[in-house]
Amino acid sequence: QLQASGGGLVQAGGSLRLSCAASGRTSTSYSMGWFRRFPGKEREREGVSSIYRTHGYTFYAEVVEGRFTIYRDNAKNAVILQMNSLKPEDTAVYYCAAAQHDPRLVWATDEYDHWGQGTQVTVSS
Repeated sequence: QLQASGGGLVQAGGSLRLSCAASGRTSTSYSMGWFRRFPGKEREREGVSSIYRTHGYTFYAEVVEGRFTIYRDNAKNAVILQMNSLKPEDTAVYYCAAAQHDPRLVWATDEYDHWGQGTQVTVSS
């Protein structure tokens, strides 16, 4: 089970830190990803960042590269998405997901087995 938290309202240029806490198994047993759904696009989830269980490889969508950082907090059995220099276009519902294996296609949502509830991120201009 995944529990996402840390969303909120922030001004452009600000920062937020999202946390995805796993229960039942250690989060290091999974490849973990963050996706987001934009307002008005209820059926689409865009890949944001992912960290693989093997070797800890990390991946970022081009639009967040250099601004967002994904890492594991093993003490809390969680995966963190540190979001800096936020822009209004980052406004979305953010979801965390877990895959039992390293996804062959990092942004393919059907490669992820478990999903948390979304957390709203709103960036004002």
